[in-house]
Amino acid sequence: MPDRQVPEGLYYPVSDHRMTRGEGVYLYDDLGRDYIDCAAATFNLSLGYSHPEVVAAIQKQASQLVHITSSFQSEPVNELVDRLVSVSPKNLTKVHLKVSSGSAANEGAIKMAQVATGKRDVITLFRSHLGQTMMMASLSGNAFRKEPFPSLLPGGLQVPDPYCFRCFYGQTPASCAMMCVDRIDDFIEYASTGQIAAVMVEPISGNGGNIVPPPGYFQRLREFCDERGIVLIFDEIQTGIGRTGHMFAADYFEVEPDAITVAKGLGGSGAQVAAILTNDRLAGLDAHHHSFTYGANVMAAAAANTTLEIIGRPGFLDNVTAVGEYVMRRLRVMQTRFPQLGDVRGVGLMIGVEMVEEAGEPSVDLANTVVKRAMDHGLIIRSSRYGFGNVFKIRPPLTMTLQEAGLMCDRLDALLTEVLT
Repeated sequence: MPDRQVPEGLYYPVSDHRMTRGEGVYLYDDLGRDYIDCAAATFNLSLGYSHPEVVAAIQKQASQLVHITSSFQSEPVNELVDRLVSVSPKNLTKVHLKVSSGSAANEGAIKMAQVATGKRDVITLFRSHLGQTMMMASLSGNAFRKEPFPSLLPGGLQVPDPYCFRCFYGQTPASCAMMCVDRIDDFIEYASTGQIAAVMVEPISGNGGNIVPPPGYFQRLREFCDERGIVLIFDEIQTGIGRTGHMFAADYFEVEPDAITVAKGLGGSGAQVAAILTNDRLAGLDAHHHSFTYGANVMAAAAANTTLEIIGRPGFLDNVTAVGEYVMRRLRVMQTRFPQLGDVRGVGLMIGVEMVEEAGEPSVDLANTVVKRAMDHGLIIRSSRYGFGNVFKIRPPLTMTLQEAGLMCDRLDALLTEVLT
């Protein structure tokens, strides 16, 4: 039996499992067991583990130049700017690469909005995640993320999200008339300073429970922001770079935000890279106001270029859509057998399953039990809201084939049968 003792100096808790290698959708431990990773690591391995083309791009670039200050040009960074502009919504013409994480990208987009509008407040949604820095924790839509910290940043305003399965206003999509957008005016008038710089939203809430807004929501939100001079920012850290079967969720929802932030999947097989994509309105922030040492990293840019080239190949995104539809069909068949699967929702390979009690109330315990026992069935699964939520998520690498999806669903069926019967 391999030695699995955790180093005494490790600050954070870790699993007893020790991993040794990964390939595609599979991760392998030191006993040789394979696991289908339904979370693509931390939702960042868009091309799976050790994609050979991404690895080759990293190795080639590492032999030439790993990093330079972002004050200089380099071919990989220049190419990445051009590629991102070419695949972004047509109104987004600028690329800010001096960031190396999703949290930093989100903070930068907010700074841009504040400078452009001369206003301060930022509206975010209930259950929103947004990132791990103090600013992003302050703007989170989850109280448990703010609770430990005595000093938070001011100017955040959280409003109800478009959670149709559990509508805050007790409505249905047929009756609500987009109340979750129109009622934001009340929050602005009574719960803000009245000086709103931006609305920042995850097009599909990742950590919040994979909540997919109803058709028309973003068109109405775009109108709402335009009418009030508010900047609309899409946090596409999780939804971007092919996850929804489109390059960006903005494409899927047919809306043009003023800025899109990207990270995670842009690195393909784990390269640390992030970016802020903006329209001309937000192009006035001086570089020294948002610039990080490892931003615009040359080696990461090389990996990102290869990732975008692969995802842009004919048929790649069609396969994401087809595999996602197959998984949704399998899950809905399981839903007929397991009433504890209260809702199955998703777009592309960004899928969530809401676990419920007999009366339909959220069941955090059931979701966590599914996650805990998943590895016994050769699956790696994550739940919503850091284990405080009742949704488990299916977001494997975008390279998953229909055959691999079938095996994943077979393993999931066996897991649910054990847990729920």
